[in-house]
Amino acid sequence: METIPEPPSSAQSTVRVHEVIILDFAPVLEMGKLAGYLWPQDSSPGVLVRTGHTVLTWGITLVLFLHDTALRQWEEQGELFLPLTFLLLVLGSLLLYLAVSLMDPGYVNIQPQEEAKEEQTAMVPPAIALRRCRHCMVLQPLRARHCSECRRCVRRYDHHCPWMENCVGERNHPLFVAYLALQLVVLLWGLYLAWSGLRFFQPWGLWLRSSGLLFATFLLLSLFSMVAGLLLASHIYLVASNTTTWEFLSSHRIAYLRQRPGNPFDRGLVRNLAHFFCGWPSGPWETLLAEEEEEGEGSSQAV
Repeated sequence: METIPEPPSSAQSTVRVHEVIILDFAPVLEMGKLAGYLWPQDSSPGVLVRTGHTVLTWGITLVLFLHDTALRQWEEQGELFLPLTFLLLVLGSLLLYLAVSLMDPGYVNIQPQEEAKEEQTAMVPPAIALRRCRHCMVLQPLRARHCSECRRCVRRYDHHCPWMENCVGERNHPLFVAYLALQLVVLLWGLYLAWSGLRFFQPWGLWLRSSGLLFATFLLLSLFSMVAGLLLASHIYLVASNTTTWEFLSSHRIAYLRQRPGNPFDRGLVRNLAHFFCGWPSGPWETLLAEEEEEGEGSSQAV
């Protein structure tokens, strides 16, 4: 007599359903792991920093408008060109800040190892060996560095900016310099506006009530102006010499710099600026380094 198999129990059915779900969604789970690897940083610190920057920017602008500064006097006299220009500059600096903070700084693409090796080594002169990152296991192009905050390798890594909550690298470094320049203009103008509204020939209590917040704004703008000015000056120097903050501070630890007396990427002021802002002449850094070595060998042989 043929036996009829007993129907599976509810527990067995549940286990089988779970197995089917896991098998069906295995690719999705793998993609989730990859996404967590590509964007591992918690978004909440970045949101807090960007929100704080936005609130502080418009808060300081509001203080300048509410007190008896030159900005308010222009507005009351019907001269709206300068107040509107100031507002547009503030808005432009804020948009540049968000662009630098949110854009890809130049992450090294995570590809299958064999494919990445074939693509990258095909463009690299044989005299230059690519280095594999010990954290994310990708082949690092020349001048790339792994960022412990972003957990990614960044091309032409400059630094990780905590105020931006993002790295400054090959793709967003020009915008970062433009942001510093525009922000410095806004800060200096705001500093003048805050000073124009301060009235010191008043009793202490009355002055504190009427100008205390404006004086605190003046001190804050002074501090920000000094920081932005120093940053802009240092980055203009770095751009003019075609080097990065990381290379400038750690040249003794970098393999392609510590055995050379000077900067192998420096092509003169005009070419450095053209390459930084316009991407000309284009090409991988490995090729430029190989050309520099060939020129050095040729000159030594000629001598």
